[in-house]
Amino acid sequence: MAQRSGNYSPQMQEAIRRRAAELYQRGGAAAGHDVENWYQAEAEILRESATHPVRRAVVVNVQGVVYTGEYESTSADGYIPGEWKPGDPVPVRLAGDKLFLLRRNGRELQTTIVKRIG
Repeated sequence: MAQRSGNYSPQMQEAIRRRAAELYQRGGAAAGHDVENWYQAEAEILRESATHPVRRAVVVNVQGVVYTGEYESTSADGYIPGEWKPGDPVPVRLAGDKLFLLRRNGRELQTTIVKRIG
């Protein structure tokens, strides 16, 4: 298969690879179109991902109430999913529809509450 033309996550690379394989099959499994199939698949997957943005969220239990808070990765101030492990105590602050989680580096991750159970 052709080399990737962008710096994509493993999930994105796999989606492009699968789409390129579909294009290969639809094209009658004709050899010699690897690069063409790859770039067409890449364009299709990127177009689809632009119309369906990834929703990033955290789920925390605050005194028996489970909150799901979504956040924008561009404004997450360096937050990387996995900073907290299940069961870790996380200092939180609630303000209206916002949930703020205090990170170990002293910064807060601001989320918008999209679900509340309990």
